[in-house]
Amino acid sequence: MSAGDSGYRRIRSDIIFGILTPSGRLKLDSMKEDYGVSVSTLREILNRLASEGFVVAEGQRGFEVAPVSIQNLQELAQLRILLEHHAMTESFRAGDMEWEGRVVSAHHKLAATERVILSEGDDPELRKRYDSEFHQALISSCGSRELMQTHAVVFDKYFRYALQYRGSDTARQHRALLECALERDVEKAKKILVDHIDGCVAHALSIGTLR
Repeated sequence: MSAGDSGYRRIRSDIIFGILTPSGRLKLDSMKEDYGVSVSTLREILNRLASEGFVVAEGQRGFEVAPVSIQNLQELAQLRILLEHHAMTESFRAGDMEWEGRVVSAHHKLAATERVILSEGDDPELRKRYDSEFHQALISSCGSRELMQTHAVVFDKYFRYALQYRGSDTARQHRALLECALERDVEKAKKILVDHIDGCVAHALSIGTLR
């Protein structure tokens, strides 16, 4: 992996997990030391992240981390529901035994992670990895690479609001989505997904840090 690719992944991850705070100024001189890349490479990385919506380019003023807001959370939630509903419909219809294996395997890892969280405390990076893998597995037979890539970006932007784990309700909903996938019950899965995402939105709003 090149220094530019490594720097891109690290900065993107630091934005998602709040290490680089929302609306925070991104100072190139200090960032080049922190991430081990040149200023010119940093500009390329930040412009790429701006095109994905993780960074705001302020013209001659430089770059800032994209802000968070209630409106943005609600927009991302609705977009995620729209994308996943369509993708699950196609994936459940076309899914074969190999797809079932991917879904079961991804859920096994996610469920194990969630059990550890409940007993030992949260690890947001690990949780995001397996949460993302499970939802991607559910839609992995949708037949559209573009749809899956778009969903992955939306999921990552959405996860900025889901840093605090909601507890056992989330694990139960993931288990229910697995069962729907194996039964090919897409209509029930859609309802569970709406409850799943609405619960996350409500939890994020209950913390009271969004405006």
